[in-house]
Amino acid sequence: MIHLFQLGSRNLMRNRVRTGITLGAIVFGVCGLILSGGFVRDIFYQLAEALIHSQSGHAQIARPEIFGKGSRTPEKYLLENPEAIRSVVRADPAVRDVMARISFSGLLNNGKTDYAVIVEGLEPEREQVLGTHLRIVSGRTIEAKDQFGAMLGEGVAAALGLKPGDRATLVASTLDGATNTLDVEIVGVFQSFSKDFDARAIRIGLGSAQELLLTQGVSKVVVSLANTADTDAFVERMQAQFGAKLQVQGWQELNDFYRKTVDLYQQQFGFLQAMVMLMVCLSVINTLNMSLMERSWEFGTMRALGDRNAKVVALILLESIILGGFGSTLGVLLGALFAQIIAGVGIPMPPPPNADMGYDAYIRIVPEVVLQSWMIGVLATVLAGVYPAYRSARQPIINALRSRA
Repeated sequence: MIHLFQLGSRNLMRNRVRTGITLGAIVFGVCGLILSGGFVRDIFYQLAEALIHSQSGHAQIARPEIFGKGSRTPEKYLLENPEAIRSVVRADPAVRDVMARISFSGLLNNGKTDYAVIVEGLEPEREQVLGTHLRIVSGRTIEAKDQFGAMLGEGVAAALGLKPGDRATLVASTLDGATNTLDVEIVGVFQSFSKDFDARAIRIGLGSAQELLLTQGVSKVVVSLANTADTDAFVERMQAQFGAKLQVQGWQELNDFYRKTVDLYQQQFGFLQAMVMLMVCLSVINTLNMSLMERSWEFGTMRALGDRNAKVVALILLESIILGGFGSTLGVLLGALFAQIIAGVGIPMPPPPNADMGYDAYIRIVPEVVLQSWMIGVLATVLAGVYPAYRSARQPIINALRSRA
């Protein structure tokens, strides 16, 4: 085997230009897969963090109806004892913080017209820690001292012509069906990842929301974890603990847009991987065919001296493995180098669909993507050598020896 490896290495060096061109194709393909794969994974990461830290949190706990038929009237399916749930959740080691929210529909009046809104009553201080991706367009966030303060989504503020310092009236139905009003002062205008959310959302303090609805309950308990990767395990633990009475959903279930985006990009990246594999295969097949045509007499001599066809096939495939392994390794090193360079600069990106905020993209070095890219480079090279190797081994010895002339 060592002898074959040495022989294969020397054979590759016979025509350095041809070998170099093939290596270039392999390196380019593997490097491109690492960079594109790292770019796609960065999109997944930044999109996930934006959704978690501007809207959903890592997980939410509520009555099952909230996530189904009760999503349009969440005020009818309140948790009457949220503190008991909070104490159980806080005991989990993965949890950073737990906060309560109450959501309902209402009308916001600026003195001239009514505008349908989705109201979120929340705990300001805790939400400030969670909402790191919530951008304040003007004014400031709600604070605990703002008993009647309100933050408007950018779309709501634009539709009603409201700005920080203005006053408005919030109208909603209580749990008994009566109409209640709350005079609020606009303290800030925010922008989240979702343009649709900003066009309808208004945020007020939890106490103000409960006063408006005449209740002490909350719609859901929102959980912030120390590590996003712990979400699935946390959801399983909590669901087992609460049983069928409550439902626990992770951020991926809560954000359908994220799942559809991931599916789309994964299909596109899979197509790119297939194209790179085809490109490498064609390049290597071209190189091997030219090389094997020139070396037909060599293989004929080996077989005439008693070497079996299997040895000829093994030699050709070993050359392919050496070529693919070296080229793929070099592609991984260059891909990692370029990723580090790009990570220090960033790639300015326009706002994604349904968003107004652009962001800086980076290339993430993901071990899974690196390994897949390396294996694709090697596998494509080896597959490209199978047919030429088989054809060389099956050529009649006399014809192979005549090719010398």
